[in-house]
Amino acid sequence: MTASPEVLLSRRGRASVITLNRPACLNAINEPMVRAFIAALREANADAATAAIVLHGSGKAFCAGDDLTAHDVPADGDEMAMRGRVDVMQQVSREIMFGEKPVIAAVHGWAVGGGFEWTINCDAVIWSEEARAFFPEIEWGMFVSGGVTALLPRLVGPQRTFNWIMGGEHLDGKALQEAGLVTEIAPTGQHLEAAFVLAERIASRPAKAVRNLKRAINLLERDRIEAAMAEETINLAASLLDAEVTARVAGFKARGSEGL
Repeated sequence: MTASPEVLLSRRGRASVITLNRPACLNAINEPMVRAFIAALREANADAATAAIVLHGSGKAFCAGDDLTAHDVPADGDEMAMRGRVDVMQQVSREIMFGEKPVIAAVHGWAVGGGFEWTINCDAVIWSEEARAFFPEIEWGMFVSGGVTALLPRLVGPQRTFNWIMGGEHLDGKALQEAGLVTEIAPTGQHLEAAFVLAERIASRPAKAVRNLKRAINLLERDRIEAAMAEETINLAASLLDAEVTARVAGFKARGSEGL
């Protein structure tokens, strides 16, 4: 199975294992990671021997959100070009949600911003008991992605969605499980093994029936999710070109930090 420095692809039993692999910056998201992630998801979905995909992060965290040190603004301020760049990131969510194979997120440490949004896209989420998540985008003047503006109101209600995204509240596994966003909470250090147990359970079921179940769950929601993602792309691209946001990010870069 192919791999890249930013995203590793391997197999364990009937599970394809995708590892976000930028541990030095808590797996913060940059463009090479996004493109490698898309390629890994496509390869895993095309693999006849794969019954389920397990997604996790190397090092101390699942994913710390966008790598703000990699943020750059096109010199010509071309908003359509920026929308194209954002839409590449949105493609990760499409591959997770609308690919044929179930995707299980095994989350530890932090799941922040885009990383948190990817877990919401997954079919199942195993959450390590110490893990935490939040949306930092609004605080930066940016915007969420991954179709969460459609997914979260349906899952947790519009008021809670507004509060979580606007307020940037830090959420633990218990809160997320009560909201229906976490399948299982595992003891610290055991989240990945729990994900493999679930993957093997999926593998024990007829593949066609599992594929049809995933498709049926997402089919009626797809148009609504795509419409939300289109609006997210417009808002996020515009925010990334905003002078105030650019100034905030420049200050962040000057401090030498990574991740949202």
